[in-house]
Amino acid sequence: MGETKNEARDQRVEITDNPAESRYEARIGGALAGVAQYLRAPGMVALTHTEVEPDFEGRGVGGALSRAVLESAREAGDKVAPVCPFFAGWVRKHPDYQSLIYEKSGN
Repeated sequence: MGETKNEARDQRVEITDNPAESRYEARIGGALAGVAQYLRAPGMVALTHTEVEPDFEGRGVGGALSRAVLESAREAGDKVAPVCPFFAGWVRKHPDYQSLIYEKSGN
């Protein structure tokens, strides 16, 4: 028997880093719900694209991906470059992560 919408909505978003694909992956109930693609350089990670599968929109997948990327960067001592518009907007709404944002030095 299939699960109801409420049961599906209550399932936890699980985030893993998939370095071979240069992306973080969000799964709900084992199904790929979304990804956050990145480029890495020493001391920095650039978030280039965030995508949530249509069936999983509105369940906090994008926010969970953003939080996981930022927490991972914090643990590693890395800065984050928010290239992706969704990710940049999410960070603006969560000032507790501002210290992790890469700021280009002017010459």
